[in-house]
Amino acid sequence: MKRRSFLRSAGVGAIAAMTAGAPLAQAAPLVKPLGRMPRIAFGGIYCECSTYSNIRQKLSDGVILRGEALGANATYSFLKRYEMPFMPTILGTFGPGGPLARETYETIKAEFLERLKALLPLDGLYLPMHGAVAVDGMEDAEGDWYAAARAVVGPACILSASYDLHGNFSKKIVDNLDAMSAYRTAPHVDRVETMMRATDMLTHALRTGERPSIVWASIPIVLPGEQTSTEWEPGRRLWSDLSEYNRLSGILDVTQLVGYVWADEPRSAASVIVTGTNRAMQTLIATELANRYWAARREFHFDFPVGTIAQTLAQAMASKTHPVIISDSGDNPGGGGNADQTFFLQAVLDAGAKNVLLGGMTDKPAVDACYAAGVGATIPLSVGATLDPIMCKPVKVQATVKYLAKASEARDREVVITFGGVTMTLAPRRRAYHEADAFRSLGEDPLKYDIVVVKCGYLAPTMKPLANPHLMALSPGAIDQDILHLPNNRRGPRFPWQPDLPYVPQPYASPHARG
Repeated sequence: MKRRSFLRSAGVGAIAAMTAGAPLAQAAPLVKPLGRMPRIAFGGIYCECSTYSNIRQKLSDGVILRGEALGANATYSFLKRYEMPFMPTILGTFGPGGPLARETYETIKAEFLERLKALLPLDGLYLPMHGAVAVDGMEDAEGDWYAAARAVVGPACILSASYDLHGNFSKKIVDNLDAMSAYRTAPHVDRVETMMRATDMLTHALRTGERPSIVWASIPIVLPGEQTSTEWEPGRRLWSDLSEYNRLSGILDVTQLVGYVWADEPRSAASVIVTGTNRAMQTLIATELANRYWAARREFHFDFPVGTIAQTLAQAMASKTHPVIISDSGDNPGGGGNADQTFFLQAVLDAGAKNVLLGGMTDKPAVDACYAAGVGATIPLSVGATLDPIMCKPVKVQATVKYLAKASEARDREVVITFGGVTMTLAPRRRAYHEADAFRSLGEDPLKYDIVVVKCGYLAPTMKPLANPHLMALSPGAIDQDILHLPNNRRGPRFPWQPDLPYVPQPYASPHARG
């Protein structure tokens, strides 16, 4: 007889009733309420870094918000709803890409710690993070960041973080954080709600004096986000009921992380993280959900046709319906790709495909040359492979400048060029052309083309309805979706590399967990 798990057989509501009077959940808080207005700071570092990329991100590649500029940023306007003021420090935000240069990371961290020191004493610290930062010579950047912050703010300060669904976790992180929450949707449409869950837990702890802690179960699975979307099974059901567990006494938040597969680090894995004040119940939930996730590991799949570049392009050229939208998935800047790889461009030219729109090529020298030539000029261009010339070669074309966007800064320029039946966008820095409006703002309507190639994985909500059909190319790049071919040097054993790997959850509780 197949064993039914405890939570599934009893049901969340039944467990809530069973545990409502449990001594553990009713125990006295670890700390007393402050009796004064708490002092809370916020700041952090946010990036998703592929260790398979040859690019190293520098300070100039990020957006650094400090002090008042961070406090006034619209993303964090929700913090004003709290009666407790949140004091800004510094937030370094980098687009998904290669690892941060060590100097970049250390510079931002040093300023963050100095700003924390200037605000002491602190009762709370909110950290809007991603969970997949990689730094040269470091295998657990978030763990390092939290440990450094903890050393400044002291053991009594409550640390709460918000994460992307594709973050990685570690023992060092659990040892320093008190609470965390992560997105429950992919594509991500719940960023603000996630941040609010993290700050709600923080302010609740400071109001009540009841200190939360984390129980974490690592799951030796790591898969691409394009297989683990919450829009189809099994992702849909695995994430759909997480909020129900918050009804249980002593449970504040239940999070599941897919992990980030393109980080070849020991911590790269899926996770269940339960924040609360009832260690026994947290451990039970972490075990239950880790087993559930593990049981579903062979169900994860791409929910659209996939193939090589040659296969998807041939299918698109033979299609009777249009536009066929093809994802150049390995070079997706939204997931950490370089956005300057030319494999697809060369394949289109070799195949003689016509009426093709190619979006998202990064090439500053080509952009500058187009602006110097002007609209209508036909000029020789070397396109692509300017950020990472190791992985591929540039393509030489004779291009006509079709459109130049008005931009107050050179870094914000955008170009549309045409050559040999191909229309292509160019930008001086990596940027995602995932939304239909990204093309329309340049005067290009994707519906007018037979084939549209976008450097992305799954399609954004505004592109998906246009696809007729959508295909995904397992193209080379820094975030190659054909993960079984990725070098796997620093991870431990993981599914799917080891398909018959045995697994029994072993939840780990933070040192100050109750029970």
